[in-house]
Amino acid sequence: DVQLVESGGASVQAGGSLRLSCAASGYIFNSHCMAWFRQLPGKEREGIAVIDSDGDTAYAESLKDRFTISVDNARNTLYLQLNSLEPEDTAVYYCAATPNAGNCVLSRFFLNLGQGTQVTVS
Repeated sequence: DVQLVESGGASVQAGGSLRLSCAASGYIFNSHCMAWFRQLPGKEREGIAVIDSDGDTAYAESLKDRFTISVDNARNTLYLQLNSLEPEDTAVYYCAATPNAGNCVLSRFFLNLGQGTQVTVS
């Protein structure tokens, strides 16, 4: 079973940046679709970005200019760079993985989800 552990969440001032990390249990990036989601207070979880096993990425339209998804294969780690943070970005951020089968898109079902990391912007 794939284990995902997020880290890097913090309290920051508006306009600041953070890099979130997601450590995976073993090397899965060549066989899984990876993603970041977030859940704002009182809202449903929403997709941010995906990256497939070829390194191709796709983003939620409203976030693509400020957030960047990437992987470090040597470290078995998925990243999400958050720039120009706004109070509206306050949320719990989750990484997710699912085996390659079909398109790597935010709308698909993700089998594995991390426990989340809190980002607070004031």
